[in-house]
Amino acid sequence: MTNSTALLPIYDFSHALNANYLNKIIPLLTQHQIAANPINYAIFYDYVSELNPALNSAVSRLLSQNAAFDCETSLGLYGNFISNAPLKSFDTIQQKIHKVIRQATDAINDTCHKAEQTNDSFRKKSAILEKKPEIATTQSILQEIILETKSLAATSYAMQMQLNQAKSEMEELRNELIQVRQMAVTDGLTGLLNRRAFDQTLHEIIEQPIGESTCLSLLDIDHFKRINDTFGHTIGDNVIKFVASLLKKHAEQHHHVARYGGEELAIIMPNTPKRKAIEIAENIRLDMENSRLKRKTDNATLGQITLSVGIAELQADDNPESFITRADTALYQAKESGRNRVMH
Repeated sequence: MTNSTALLPIYDFSHALNANYLNKIIPLLTQHQIAANPINYAIFYDYVSELNPALNSAVSRLLSQNAAFDCETSLGLYGNFISNAPLKSFDTIQQKIHKVIRQATDAINDTCHKAEQTNDSFRKKSAILEKKPEIATTQSILQEIILETKSLAATSYAMQMQLNQAKSEMEELRNELIQVRQMAVTDGLTGLLNRRAFDQTLHEIIEQPIGESTCLSLLDIDHFKRINDTFGHTIGDNVIKFVASLLKKHAEQHHHVARYGGEELAIIMPNTPKRKAIEIAENIRLDMENSRLKRKTDNATLGQITLSVGIAELQADDNPESFITRADTALYQAKESGRNRVMH
């Protein structure tokens, strides 16, 4: 499965929509005496848009407790729920990049300065040789030239070593950035795309010219609350991870598998006919239906766990919201029809 690699969220630039959000955000910030700085505005932008359930839960809990939105709290919310690539990681990498650049620049400047000095010395010695071509003078100057040439060569060699080291360090930093970028788009529990990456991927696909069919599957674990209440949240998390593994198993390489929120997962299926999307969903559903999960501590069975699935096919006039709504409506119909089924 391919992953999106953007570090920043994708926002809707509709003037009317954002004006509506603004009219909700400012009163909230004022009511709770929260500073209207960019970090807090980003947090409450997500909060009023209701597209980030985990953030909404955390913010609602803080508001109910009348907790202070100080710098640490705000950065924590932003880092955990909006850009979940750790901010400290970016700061550390930035410092390392500056260090490597500074060291390489110093090495180049030292070599250039040495080269300028050597060049100036050569010009002076050439002038002396033209005026005093005596053998003794010539030998002495040539000896000095040889020593200065060796010194310049040593400086150039040192610069080359420094540049080689800088190249190696830059490669390490590139790998660190890849890891941080991966963290920014990955759900920590399942390893799937997180909600932010899902939203961005869906947005990018819808923006592309419509070619072959694109489908969206929303999958929900039936009676998940009962699993949590009976066996605890740790077991519930393990069930979510198991379902995520089934999605990765059955989805095709060019599909985008994500944790949409809570126990709800999703597969964005570009270049996939609806019949194929239904087939994949049925395979996942059957695989889950036939699985018999057990608790590791005492080997107790969790009972039969099933999935409900809703599928929508992208239409020419769809936007992300309408596309998701139709898949969600199909999922609701699957639930209302008795669960453990695929509706489209």
